[in-house]
Amino acid sequence: MNASTANRIVSPEGIAPPLGAYSHGIAAAGPGQWLHIAGQVGVAPDGTLAQGFEAQARQAWANLAAVLHEAGMDARHLVRVGSFLVDPAHLPLLGPVRQPFLGEARPASTVLVVRALARPEWLFEVEATAFRRE
Repeated sequence: MNASTANRIVSPEGIAPPLGAYSHGIAAAGPGQWLHIAGQVGVAPDGTLAQGFEAQARQAWANLAAVLHEAGMDARHLVRVGSFLVDPAHLPLLGPVRQPFLGEARPASTVLVVRALARPEWLFEVEATAFRRE
């Protein structure tokens, strides 16, 4: 991705650097296409739910990547990602699962531990916003 089509990382000197593989902000300007990706969970294309946190998280990220691909985008176009976990003990497992999907991309990112998702068997959900300049 060249400089004329890249989204710009915003990292002010007056605040602490990011605590992980993300950016404080991403600036996306100019004509282009926005993609708002609804929350993705660990349900495979055949409708089965992956078993365990890591398997559900991998499937959710794969679903998100499929939506990006269908829109002609990839992880480099992500400007914001929101992840939801129901168990704080799973937090250390999240980075190693998400890293293969993000590669070198560093979207603005929020991780929340919530009491529950829409279905009690869901352990993880991820949503995102992407932008591709024309």
